[in-house]
Amino acid sequence: MNPPAKATARPSLIVVGNGMAGMRTVEELLKLAPDLYDITVFGAEPHGNYNRILLSPVLAGEKSVDDIMLHTRDWYAQHGITLHAGDPVVRIDRKARTVQSLSGITVAYDRLLLATGSTPFIVPVPGHDLPGVIGFRDISDVDTMLQAARTHRHAVVIGGGLLGLEAANGLQRQGMDVTVVHMSGALMNQQLDAPASMLLKTALEARGLRFLMHAQTAEILGSDRVQGVRFADGTSIPADLVVMTAGVRPNIALAQAAGLHCERAIVVDDCLQSYDPRVYAVGECVQHRRATFGLVAPIWEQARVCGAHLAGAGHRRYVQQASATKLKVTGIDLYSAGDIIGGEGSEDLVLRDPRRGVYKRLVVQGSRLAGAVLYGDVQDGPWYFDLIQQRRDISKLRAHLLFGQALCAQAA
Repeated sequence: MNPPAKATARPSLIVVGNGMAGMRTVEELLKLAPDLYDITVFGAEPHGNYNRILLSPVLAGEKSVDDIMLHTRDWYAQHGITLHAGDPVVRIDRKARTVQSLSGITVAYDRLLLATGSTPFIVPVPGHDLPGVIGFRDISDVDTMLQAARTHRHAVVIGGGLLGLEAANGLQRQGMDVTVVHMSGALMNQQLDAPASMLLKTALEARGLRFLMHAQTAEILGSDRVQGVRFADGTSIPADLVVMTAGVRPNIALAQAAGLHCERAIVVDDCLQSYDPRVYAVGECVQHRRATFGLVAPIWEQARVCGAHLAGAGHRRYVQQASATKLKVTGIDLYSAGDIIGGEGSEDLVLRDPRRGVYKRLVVQGSRLAGAVLYGDVQDGPWYFDLIQQRRDISKLRAHLLFGQALCAQAA
């Protein structure tokens, strides 16, 4: 009599990074093939997976950390996933197909998913490593800012983009005097045109925020802790806290050390595979067709495609799409989508209503809507975004397009 057959061991999937991109990919995989892999997740932070996008409302006091948790430790246990929180991977051995964590744990993989995200760009000026100089990236940064707000007065935010303005608003809501330092002459200059940027600046100034535009940071002042910021023109301002929000850099050191092909980030194909077919990557650490990513919509699509391929349903391909941006500052309505710059042959449709504080600019390329900037009235933002993504012919809607979906429907 033959002995009973042994159960075949499931292949091992290791996820390096316990953030939104990696765990969304795991969710997509579990939908299609819940029992295919033994899954192990390593994360640098001592938490489950949380919604990093909502750190700004936590800083502003509108949400708690519990409110933004996406996957508690119980969720991992319920799905048979081994979680090593607070224990990041420090080495990948692609020849042996193993990873090693900071605590010394070594685990073998059949498939490896890198979701190492990005790190804040800390402007490398003298004093940048002083206590009180931080980025705005995780729960620990928010805790540091909240502690500073309880014991100090002056905050300086370096960078007037989306993240910088959300940090500044949160710190101001916590009672700090906040100055935003920006090298450009326009806030959120990657997403807004000049008129919308000026409306935004005026609204934020009315709330008590201060702005130094065209300002280049030369030095962080202080001995035991940050005490001020000096600029290239020789002027300086006091600072008990400096928050760097001048961009991020893909976190690719681990991949580079493992010999994976990287340029600005980990280079992946349309299936989110690296040059090593056993190694996938998603999120802010990847480069796809020369582009890198920071907004959630493209990363969700990457997760959907990558999850399908890991599940063996490899018919999907990642295709880059237009993206949309919305500022998370209570009481300020702002929406930007698509190509807001325009090009040869493009036309601008503009509506200004200063009394209502409404500004709309639509960029039209031929018979297609290419981009939209909305301030003060953003209810049609998702509709405009859909027109951009679907590349719909808007010729018959053109006369009414600025006035929104409802009027266009009536006219049709």
